[in-house]
Amino acid sequence: MLKKIILIAVALVLVLCAWMWFGFANRALPNTGPDQSVVLEKGGGISTVTANLDANKQLIGNSLQWRLLGMTTGAAGNLKVGEYDLPKGITPRQLLINMRDGKVVVHKITLVEGKTFKDFRRVLAANKVLKQETASLDDAAIMTKLGAAGVHPEGRFLPDTYVFHRGDSDLDVMKHAYGAMTKALDAAWAAKSTDVNLKSKDEMLTLASIVEKETGTPEERPEIAGLFLGRLKTGMLLQTDPTIIYGMGDAYQGNIRKSDLTADGPYNTYTRAGLPPTPIAMPGKAALDAVAKPDSTENVYFVAIGDGSGKHYFAKTYAEHQANVAKYIVTQREANARNAAKAAEKSQ
Repeated sequence: MLKKIILIAVALVLVLCAWMWFGFANRALPNTGPDQSVVLEKGGGISTVTANLDANKQLIGNSLQWRLLGMTTGAAGNLKVGEYDLPKGITPRQLLINMRDGKVVVHKITLVEGKTFKDFRRVLAANKVLKQETASLDDAAIMTKLGAAGVHPEGRFLPDTYVFHRGDSDLDVMKHAYGAMTKALDAAWAAKSTDVNLKSKDEMLTLASIVEKETGTPEERPEIAGLFLGRLKTGMLLQTDPTIIYGMGDAYQGNIRKSDLTADGPYNTYTRAGLPPTPIAMPGKAALDAVAKPDSTENVYFVAIGDGSGKHYFAKTYAEHQANVAKYIVTQREANARNAAKAAEKSQ
């Protein structure tokens, strides 16, 4: 009888241990949710994980339970370095499995078409996850770090969304974007039409940056690229406002004055023939493709329609262009009148 009681007692203890074990391994960690994560540095292990969780009041169980769970899940000795999400409801078992399998958090950062290198640096500097390695470096020093000493940085980084992990630096993202633009430019140059009258990939990149800044709608890119190539072929001045704005730098306050158009400088395409010395922004693949495969056009003038669509009127002659400018002015006056009327209604 005593033997039977002992066996029953042992069985109950085993059941209780199993229940407690299952309850620990599959119970949700506290204080977890969106944007919560745990980071495992190089050389860390399960004890590091539990210490980090404990510091943030997210720990359940004890060190022995976590070590045993690490062994039963195959995570012990196999945790991958990185950052791991702690979504609401995650259990110790799932966390260790994620860390065993290296399911690290993926962060993203986007470089927008038409933005400048200065803009790109601001975006990277504002990111709280990236390590900041370039804050004390000027543009020239950054290009040297990228293996492109002496290369002007403008236009050299492909607009796209780039993924990175905690521990990566702003320089790492720049390397990806620089390499991506190099490949995209090489591909566009290799695919360019034989009648594209550009001498180098640098010229293609510069013209693509102008097309990017001048184009409000994607379908117009090949037309505008063909128009500018036509101007270059005949020696006509490009006369494009975005180059003026870029040359003005911080002096640009939202409008271009007549004095700005006549003030000679390397980026003033109203006073100097040909392309400016460098790109004026980061062109996307579509702008590169438009320059590589431009429309065949006789148009050499264009002006915005002014209706908010981003589209343009195109013209072959100056007289046609002047008529289009007049239409643009009328459209702008009508839009201004509508806006003024709306503002008046709101103020009443």
